[in-house]
Amino acid sequence: MNTATYLSQPGIICALGTGAQQVAKRLFAGDCSGMQPVSAQVAGRTLTCGVVADALPSVPPALARHATRNNRLLMAAMQPLHAPLQQLIDLHGAGRIGVVIGTSTSGILESGQHIGHWARTGELPQAYSYLQQELADPALFLSRWLGLQGPSYSLSTACTSGARALISARRLLLSGLCDAVLCGGSDSLCPLTLNGFSSLEAVSDSLCNPFSANRQGINIGEGAALFLLTRQPLAGAEPVLLAGCGASSDAYHISAPSTDGAGAVRAMQQALGAAGLTAKAIDYVNLHGTATQHNDSMESHAMQQLFGGQVPCSSSKPMTGHTLGAAGALEAAFCWLMLRSGYNPQALLIPHLWDGVPDAALPAVNLARCGQPAGDLRWVMSNSFAFGGNNTSLILGKAE
Repeated sequence: MNTATYLSQPGIICALGTGAQQVAKRLFAGDCSGMQPVSAQVAGRTLTCGVVADALPSVPPALARHATRNNRLLMAAMQPLHAPLQQLIDLHGAGRIGVVIGTSTSGILESGQHIGHWARTGELPQAYSYLQQELADPALFLSRWLGLQGPSYSLSTACTSGARALISARRLLLSGLCDAVLCGGSDSLCPLTLNGFSSLEAVSDSLCNPFSANRQGINIGEGAALFLLTRQPLAGAEPVLLAGCGASSDAYHISAPSTDGAGAVRAMQQALGAAGLTAKAIDYVNLHGTATQHNDSMESHAMQQLFGGQVPCSSSKPMTGHTLGAAGALEAAFCWLMLRSGYNPQALLIPHLWDGVPDAALPAVNLARCGQPAGDLRWVMSNSFAFGGNNTSLILGKAE
């Protein structure tokens, strides 16, 4: 059985910009300009957030009940994928193409605004639809908008949602249920999320500072990333393999990870086993790197256990914020860009932006500096971790 699966060029929108070329240029330059002050969302605080400043497409009137910012982010990310998707529809038929999307907010931004209007006036606005906030909505919207008829569902496992969407898409291909899957993640900034993380005392007012002794918490961001996952590389594309996936659950605590990193190690080992690789084969790791006390401690211990602190790694979140349900897909997209010379002509690593003050209580990790040459990259890993000790690991690689 052919177990190879290939990731198309990603469609991307986030605080770094819109489209692969713009995002790549800013990503490898370490550009944090999309991290902006956001006020009036959390009482008494101005937070630094990853904000999408570009104009978004409008949802067609016939799909008005799906008109949410979350879905409009997906529409923007979808732009470069329309032509290859049509080729796949012509080849396989719309019924053989699935949709799997990770999200943690869906349309809760609009629902919150509408319920706030009701609280003030006693009436719900005409645009209100409970269905907008259902977690299934992003996948259903894409299927209806694009005319796809294969399996269609959303996943919501907090900050691993986008990565788990790619894992589920791979399973749909390998099981023979689909011939191609549109997969990724999307989340929008909203007061519910910002207030929720603020109540957990996990949000930093200033730019996040992963793995520093001075780290104070996360920045929230918004964005979307989409791929077409296929069994064969798309015509004319430089193929990137989704070579291996791993997932585990600590069941340790409702919001904190297991302190020893054992669950994260299991997910990484599963991904390596699925890809037929050893830890020594990995040339770079995109860290979850949220800059919270618990995550950075757990992750540094997990990295030490598996890689011994040698492999170059970085957290991209100081440039995008933590995009929650989109993060796993977005950071896989960053790894895809790093592997492709057309988007990374100087062959650089994704830089780790921080104050350079290591936490002496943590095992050392080999954090990439801005402008650091990547060398000969073949295999890269992207890790995402979530509430409840929910762990994922993806391995991307250049196809020979």
